[in-house]
Parts: sequence; C-alpha cells; structure tokens
Amino acid sequence: MNYSNLTLHIKEGIAFIALSRADKHNAIDMTLFNELNHAIKRLKKDTSIRAVIVSGQGEDFCSGIDVKSMFSAPKNALRLLFKWLPWHSNQAQMVSTGWRNLAVPVIFAMHGRCWGAGMQIAFGGDFRIATPDASISIMEAKWGLIPDMGGTLALRELVPLDVAKELAMTAKIISGEEALSLGLLTKVSKDPMQAAIKLANEIATFSPDSVSACKKLYNKSWWSSTGAVIARETIYQIKILTGKNYKIKSYNQTHDEAKQKPFKPRMKW
Repeated sequence: MNYSNLTLHIKEGIAFIALSRADKHNAIDMTLFNELNHAIKRLKKDTSIRAVIVSGQGEDFCSGIDVKSMFSAPKNALRLLFKWLPWHSNQAQMVSTGWRNLAVPVIFAMHGRCWGAGMQIAFGGDFRIATPDASISIMEAKWGLIPDMGGTLALRELVPLDVAKELAMTAKIISGEEALSLGLLTKVSKDPMQAAIKLANEIATFSPDSVSACKKLYNKSWWSSTGAVIARETIYQIKILTGKNYKIKSYNQTHDEAKQKPFKPRMKW
C-alpha cells in the first residue's frame, strides 16, 4: 500500500512512522485512519523489527480529528464506529489499541499540539516522549463528545480516576511538563525523536523474546487476578528458556563485543 498521509520506513530494525499531513497539523481524516490501521497490521506481521517510533511532521504531532473532513460525509462516522462485537475495537479505536497488540515497544515522539484524537492514538503506545512545551489535551468535551478511541485503556493505567475525569470533562490544555507530572508522559525532552531512538536502541540490546514477553505480560496482567499473573509469568518464562534468543543473550553476556551474535527474529506469542 502506498501511503499519502503518513510515511513508514524501517532502519536497523526500528520502524519509523510519521503523520505527514503537516499542512493540516496532522489532523486525522478518513484516509489517515485507514493508513494507520494498515501500517499497524503490516508491522504486526514483521518479526524482524525491534521497536516502532511514531511522530508527526510539521508544527504539531496531531491537532485531533479533521472535523470538517470527517463530518462532511456522515458515512465516515458510521464506518469508524461500526463493530460486529461490542467488546472488540472498531476502526477508530484500532489506531490506539492496535499499538498495544504489537509485540514490540511502541514509542511516541511528540511536539506541538497533541490534542484529542492525537492523544488517544499516543495512549496506545508503550512510551510517550514530548517536548516540555508541548500542548496536550483530552479535548473531546470541547465538541460535546467523549473520548472513544480506546485511549481509556491506557489512561486508567496512567493516572488516578479523578485526574482522568478532570482532564476529560474540562478539555483542559496542559504543557508537556505538567503532563509528565501527572503521569501522561514517560519523559520530556527538547528532542523527542533522539530520545526515542536512544530508548529503542537500548531496548534492542536485549532479547526480542524477553522484550515481547514483558510487554504482553504487563499489558495482560496489570488488572488481572493474582493467579492469572503468576501463571503467565511461569508460562512465558518456560517459552523463553526454550527459545534460541535466550541462548544467544546468554552467550553474548559472556563474550566481548567483537564476538557478539545477532538475535534471531522474535518468537510468535
């Protein structure tokens, strides 16, 4: 698929995705919804990548939904909201929840306006790095709506209930520094892209199987019962111990850099 509203390239095991509607402040239209979902599905099949970094071109990471474009055709809203089963993600939600289903860490490098749908997308990532002066808002209330793109899954893991309610009910705009203090961001940086690359490269020095298993373990277990958590820990560990990458990591730990062995593509979970 040739993308028109985003770019995707892979370099040294890191997949770089950039929203590329800079003239529209990367506001999300139907095309961008479709392209993001396609890119997520494409990356899910690629067992060679070690991390994904998502950013936005131009002045802003993402200013939210392109309201004029989306609501000029009422069928668009129906396409986005439709789902066969209520507990599955619809097309609008998949641009957030889809990142959670990737077997590699997803890092968002953010700047400028990160409003509404832009934040909902970013909430699906494992890490969010923004500039200190970024403009951040859960802005759906401004349009008389609620956040409905799957970001609630992450928000409940990041901030207390009263903080989430205040942000969503007031459409309050906060800076990157304040967002960090509330727990919405992982860190702030004057250069979020470089910070994201540094983090991705650091993670890539570890076994792709253990990294993938950690992500799945924590995503599935954060709100699970005690029994389910300890069962997953044991099952995942046994699977890792029987894999090739565990042996490679053990070998690399005892040999100098010149003798390091490359990891195999990660196992499927």
